[in-house]
This record gives sequence, C-alpha cells and structure tokens, in this order.
Amino acid sequence: MIPELSPQSLSSSEGPAYWFLNNLEVVKATSESTGGAFSLIHQTSRPGHATPYHLHHIEDEAFYVLDGEFTFICDGKKTVLGPGGYIFLPRNIPHGIRCTGSAPSTMLILATPGTGFVGMMTEMGEPAKERVLPVPAPPDMEKLTRLCAKYKIDILGPLPE
Repeated sequence: MIPELSPQSLSSSEGPAYWFLNNLEVVKATSESTGGAFSLIHQTSRPGHATPYHLHHIEDEAFYVLDGEFTFICDGKKTVLGPGGYIFLPRNIPHGIRCTGSAPSTMLILATPGTGFVGMMTEMGEPAKERVLPVPAPPDMEKLTRLCAKYKIDILGPLPE
C-alpha cells in the first residue's frame, strides 16, 4: 500500500545538512517523504572537487546546476554545464562529476527512486555543524566502497580526465 503523502515545502535554510566527500549536502526530499518517487539534494562543492567514477544499479540521477560550473563524465563523454544546465544520467552507465567552477558551485541532484545515493550519503557523511563547506579531508575510500556496495553503487576508480 502506498503511504498517504502530504504537500511539503522547505525554505532555503531547511533540510538536514551533511558534510559528504568535502561537499555540503542539504537533503530537501527523501524517497520516504515522496512515497518512493525520488530524493532531492542541494549540493555545494568547492573548485576541483571530483567524485569517483561510479555507477548506480537501482537509481537514475538528474542534475541541475544553480551556479558555478560542473563537468560530468558519463560513459567517457564530457559535458560541461553552467547555471541552468541540466543532465540526466541513467542507472548502469558509469559516470562522475568534477566541480570546474572558479568558486564554490551549487546544483540540485534528483535521484529516482533515491534510496541508494541518499542512504549511502547519510551513512558516510557527517551531520554538518553549520551550513558551510567542511574543512577538506581525504575520504575513507574503504568505508565509501563498502557503503556504496551496500546501496548497489559500484566504485570504478578515479574520475577520468
């Protein structure tokens, strides 16, 4: 049975915030709050930040750049997007992201159904003490790889240039 859903809204300062892989991630919607439909994250990244090259087995992702610039590498193809840019990255296709802006950049991440990325991110991340970028630190790749496997995400290696 599908749970009863209610309209909901959040201001720009609302939603649980996490420091994850040196980003600030603010959760705006979860698959639980949307009846399994999607999760929505507001992400702030500093210049040069890059995800590992990876692929999701159970969810698709869409990205909408709010400000700055991000380079998406999907199945070996590069796409550079600035404010207002959008990209859809389907499940089972390798991809990764680099913040190529000259200043911190922000985007929205829509994951459908959204259980994998958000679950992994909240387990791996640390609740943000304030809504600022964290002090950069190398990620615990062993923990990241283990949590990604739990949520059906494969880490394939570093992001290709």
